Amino acid sequence: MKGLMIAALALLTALLVFALLAWGSVSISAGDLWRALIGSSEAQEVHRRILYDLRLPKALAALVAGASLAVAGLLMQTLFGNPLAGPYVLGINSGAGLGVALLVLASGGLVTSLGGGLALAAAAIGGAGLVLVMVVLLAERVQSAVTLLILGLMFGAMANGVVSILIYFAQPDQIQAFLLWTFGSFRALGTQQLAILSAICLPALALALLLPKPLNALLLGEEYAASMGVEVKQLRRRLLWAASLLAGAVTAFCGPIAFLGIAVPHLCRFLFKTADHRILLPACIFLGADMALAAEWVAGMPGSSSALPINAILALVGAPVVFWVVLRRAP
Repeated sequence: MKGLMIAALALLTALLVFALLAWGSVSISAGDLWRALIGSSEAQEVHRRILYDLRLPKALAALVAGASLAVAGLLMQTLFGNPLAGPYVLGINSGAGLGVALLVLASGGLVTSLGGGLALAAAAIGGAGLVLVMVVLLAERVQSAVTLLILGLMFGAMANGVVSILIYFAQPDQIQAFLLWTFGSFRALGTQQLAILSAICLPALALALLLPKPLNALLLGEEYAASMGVEVKQLRRRLLWAASLLAGAVTAFCGPIAFLGIAVPHLCRFLFKTADHRILLPACIFLGADMALAAEWVAGMPGSSSALPINAILALVGAPVVFWVVLRRAP
């Protein structure tokens, strides 16, 4: 039964990709879409350009980012035993935001547009990588996962403090550029950026898929996991690297995408009625991709040339899930 449910989620992913490719400000029929995809000489050039320059990169970015954030959130919730832990709990997104803020707000007007480039992604990766290195180094010395969680939150607070100072002294056009980045977007990725994002996220997802048994043991506590032969310190290191790479890469190329990492693991536990990571990991991959694709389709407002911020759409879905989790656990 659970296998059929995962297959249904995979089918939904394919349907949502089709919807995102076919419908937008310009609708493309299934036949025209197929001809453009296979490079048929009968395909209209405008359809080919819309598909390959705009919609296909956007759909693939949403698919990879949604799956990555959902799995990163699941890993963090299991590691810390905290239902409200998410992929950004270690301050990785704050580090990425600091890197972008230094480039956009402290560049003296050198960078005032977010349209594209690898410079912003490189700045975000640099900031996220700096926080990641500090967290991993601390993880070698700190025994308690709760202590590591608190330290990660403090890293995030420090980075946000620096960003606030930069915003205070920045010019209005620089503030607007940084604010647009914080809205999150799957639309700014070209082929090169998408290739880099996939090269980082796909190996990290593969690593996570190899860890269902130790993750299941970790659900009962680190002491129990150690008694079952799990190398807890090594497992923690792998989880930190995998989750941080997933969250950091997505933040670098798509901005700080909200709520997916917190909401999707809980939705999967609710739908599948299990805490078994052999089920939850593939379920999170497909449901995370589905939510990202659906949110991007809604944000694109098919039939309109306008687009809503992706984080606004995700917040409308993710916030009720967080409310439900809190109220469900309330005494």
